[in-house]
Amino acid sequence: MRALRWWKGSAMSQIDYGETQAVFTPRPDLPPPAATVGVLGWVRANLVPNWFNAVITLVGLGVIYYIVSGLLTWAVFDAHFAGNSRQACKPNVNIVMDKVATTGILPDGTTLQLETTAARVAVPEGVSPNVRWERRIEPRPQRVAGGRYARVAVEEDHIIEGACWVFIFVRFDQFIYGFYPKDERWRPTVVIGVGLLLIFYMLTDGLPHRGRVAMFLLLPFPVIAYFMFSGGVLGLEYVSNDKWGGLLLTIIISSVAITGALPLGIALALGRRSVMPIIRWFCIVVIEFFRSVPMITILFMAMVVLPLFLPPGTVFDQLLRVLIGVTIFIAAYTAEVVRGGLQALPKGQYEAADALGLGYFKMMRLIILPQALRIMIPAIVSLFIGIFKDTTLVQIVGLNDLLTMMQLGVADAEWTGLSKEGYVVCGLIFFLFCFSMSRYSMYLERKLHTGH
Repeated sequence: MRALRWWKGSAMSQIDYGETQAVFTPRPDLPPPAATVGVLGWVRANLVPNWFNAVITLVGLGVIYYIVSGLLTWAVFDAHFAGNSRQACKPNVNIVMDKVATTGILPDGTTLQLETTAARVAVPEGVSPNVRWERRIEPRPQRVAGGRYARVAVEEDHIIEGACWVFIFVRFDQFIYGFYPKDERWRPTVVIGVGLLLIFYMLTDGLPHRGRVAMFLLLPFPVIAYFMFSGGVLGLEYVSNDKWGGLLLTIIISSVAITGALPLGIALALGRRSVMPIIRWFCIVVIEFFRSVPMITILFMAMVVLPLFLPPGTVFDQLLRVLIGVTIFIAAYTAEVVRGGLQALPKGQYEAADALGLGYFKMMRLIILPQALRIMIPAIVSLFIGIFKDTTLVQIVGLNDLLTMMQLGVADAEWTGLSKEGYVVCGLIFFLFCFSMSRYSMYLERKLHTGH
């Protein structure tokens, strides 16, 4: 029999001897230790790799538990969901006092201090704020020996109420549509729904005629949407834009500003890099002026100064003035973002376009801008997210956006003191829109990433 070589590590292997050759058959690999893979492995590697990180993890979990438990108690467990008025959210005094009697603990967590003297005080109906609630309570025998009574005085501040979501349900239509007539609210609903479907179609890969859909969204659709909103044609009831409000107005302002600011910003950026002094200096003045003043100033200028440049007696719509001011303001910032993207491209791209014999506009449309826009995606989306949130400033000039409608609802005497619920809902709505834009930005970055 011929000699066999000894391979390093063959102790874990099996060798079969044939008549003329040796067949090496390795044994299957052993599985990794259970403590290094799966959930347990991730926890050991990321949360408790050493004692210091273990302490930080425990402290962090304690803080998270404290915040989440309190939030769930307020927003879910102790919250009020049913009803159609503020009365549905008022605490039941008798129920609260019965809980105190059976547990010996006040609603704010304070242990009940029992007195040895008996007292009996009736609980008035409709207790007003800051009035002490007193009632005779018969504690359990194990709490007070001899069946003696306890006197309990509970301040209204001790009553920890949950969230009153009834306010949101009752006022939700107003948060969305403002003062738009109820019988006509199907019109903005249809327009926004169709717009979202067209945007989804345009952004979905592989579908035909996406370019035509984009052109329809940019040109005819805004005109159709305006006549659907305002009415006065085709038998539709006329609705003045001072009745537009809520989330509807927020979407209108942000959509128009974003749609108009991007092409205008690109034009200003190209004009600032122009070799023609008149165009270059004009664009520089416009950009620097609108970037040097706050948005509130621009809104007041649009409301007060802009009509001065129009012929006497000209009626200029208030919402249109705001849209013009916001669009130019955002376009100035967009121009600087675009200019940064243009400067980030290597000079060889411009030289290559010149070598191909491309004119200025073809060079920008086919070579330069597609590459620059890919670089600018994070900055542009961040700018658009900012303008969506800054639409809340229009309440200063008398427009009723989403936040303003919430504040008007809280100002109602029936719903006074429920601002927390309103701000939470407004924050969630803004978060959903902004988070969606952020996620789509990340998708575009991955899709357009070319590795150079």
